[in-house]
Amino acid sequence: MAVNREAALVARRPLEGAYLLLAFEHPEVAQHARAGQFVMIKAGTSAEPPLRRPFSILSVDAAAGTFTLFLKVVGAGTRALAALAPGDLAQCLGPLGQPFTVPPAGHEALLIAGGYGIAPFHLFCEELRRAGRRARVFYGGRTAVDLQVREPFAALGVPLVPATDDGSFGHHGRVTEPVDAYLATAPGPAVVYACGPDPMLHAVARLAARRGLTAQMSLDPWMGCGVGTCLGCVVPIQGADEPRPHYRCACTQGPVFDAREVVWPGDEVSLARARAVGAAVSVPEGR
Repeated sequence: MAVNREAALVARRPLEGAYLLLAFEHPEVAQHARAGQFVMIKAGTSAEPPLRRPFSILSVDAAAGTFTLFLKVVGAGTRALAALAPGDLAQCLGPLGQPFTVPPAGHEALLIAGGYGIAPFHLFCEELRRAGRRARVFYGGRTAVDLQVREPFAALGVPLVPATDDGSFGHHGRVTEPVDAYLATAPGPAVVYACGPDPMLHAVARLAARRGLTAQMSLDPWMGCGVGTCLGCVVPIQGADEPRPHYRCACTQGPVFDAREVVWPGDEVSLARARAVGAAVSVPEGR
């Protein structure tokens, strides 16, 4: 159950470029958050800026009652959060949303992240380890500076494959390329999980569909409230038994969805509908 409270910043760790880690005190988030869930948070206690911002939960410390966010400074809301000093307060509501689900026994979890889409996967790897599941991370970005959070996965013993568009670190090219190469020789069944920019998610969904794999996507539309009231984050979703798409709130019914049910921009019909009726689908290539 989500709890709204003032959360004190307890630790601030600048990273390279526009990135940093912020740890806040919020016992309910620390105790109950699941991988893929998020918080709605804004700096300070005043009415300005009026809207909170959604952030995936990177990690939790249940004993200390704290959780950590991986932040990239891109606008007024993130600049205000980045300017907080330890002891300063933020308004925080969470945990919110539907989490990732652990794959069946014997299946490897392939976690595909783009940029700060890596955030939910540290917590997920901890859940996977407790469940006795294997995991492998594929982490893509434009340049090496966009691949900031790698050490936690090494500490968990989870292999991580980096990829950059400019070749400055890891594989030179799109992150889906090493994923596809790995799947060609993977030792067993797998379930795909992805979080990142929409073009990457679309490309991952296409890859998973081509290989007949289940895929869970964490979508990131604009969110104003986080509780399904403003309807700013609705996304078109079409179940296999539905004749047409229906809009669903990513904040309450997501942000994690079955990739087969997401109607991606440019698709004439959804992958779910195509599978149900046996139609041929012609969709543009994703990033």
